[in-house]
Amino acid sequence: MAKKVAILAVNPVNGFGLFQYLETFFENGISYRVYAVAESKEIRTNSGIALTVDDTVANLKGHEDDYDALVFACGDAIPVFARHASEQPNQDMLAVIKAFADKGKLMVGHCAAALIFDIAGAAQGRRVALHPMVKNAVQHATGTDSAFEVDGNYLTAQDEKHLAALIPSVLEALKA
Repeated sequence: MAKKVAILAVNPVNGFGLFQYLETFFENGISYRVYAVAESKEIRTNSGIALTVDDTVANLKGHEDDYDALVFACGDAIPVFARHASEQPNQDMLAVIKAFADKGKLMVGHCAAALIFDIAGAAQGRRVALHPMVKNAVQHATGTDSAFEVDGNYLTAQDEKHLAALIPSVLEALKA
């Protein structure tokens, strides 16, 4: 049975990272849906390209069993999150991340994804790769200097430039 992936795309999202996931999943026949961490399906990349994705994170809540994996496509996640943490899309995002983690789903991400997983209470005790500027901010996981980390069902890359090194492990996990 083919695996299905839910992708969380922050607003603005890093297009380079997001498109690496999308292209990989498309080329390998892996079903996915992209959910905006926003109030609407219209988001932008860091470089200003307008995107309309499949749905919003609010509509992913309660549908965790429809998917085998959650991908966090980073962008300006930390500065935007810091300014808007209490707003509903970010609260929905944290709830979705926690629900996926509690169900033992594959948790995939790059850049600040591991920090967001940590903030959601979903990365307890995991070794994670994340952007060097946020490595020391994780409280319940162990941030590493590695290009990528695979720790059980957690697959993380330091940033979008290192995502290509992680993708084979993501594919292996999704095809298992």
